[in-house]
Amino acid sequence: MEKQTKDDGEINMHDEMRRAFALLSGKWKLEILWLLNQRIHRFGELRREITGITQHMLTAQLRELEADGLISRTVFAEVPPRVEYEITSKARGLGPTMEALTAWWQIHRDSVPPKRSVSSGRKAKTS
Repeated sequence: MEKQTKDDGEINMHDEMRRAFALLSGKWKLEILWLLNQRIHRFGELRREITGITQHMLTAQLRELEADGLISRTVFAEVPPRVEYEITSKARGLGPTMEALTAWWQIHRDSVPPKRSVSSGRKAKTS
């Protein structure tokens, strides 16, 4: 990818890709988008399906994705209130990228060592 300067009137693709990566960066955003690409989810469903995410972090990530126009949030006036999250058409454009990542992972997953759990990496506490 060629880095172009702003002086020549062209778009600096390095800066533009940095902006694109920033939209998707974060430990949980891609997983949230992947789940919402499959179907509409309620908050509790997302929380159950994303192992290790806290309620606070899920809320923050959903708010950022909504602010960036990648997901939409629908609140239903019911008791108790129901909130659903859905991927937007803008984010649906990432579908081919998600499919390519899935295909890549199916080929290479066996060559990636399993991630150690936090508890297995800790030293035993001595008194």
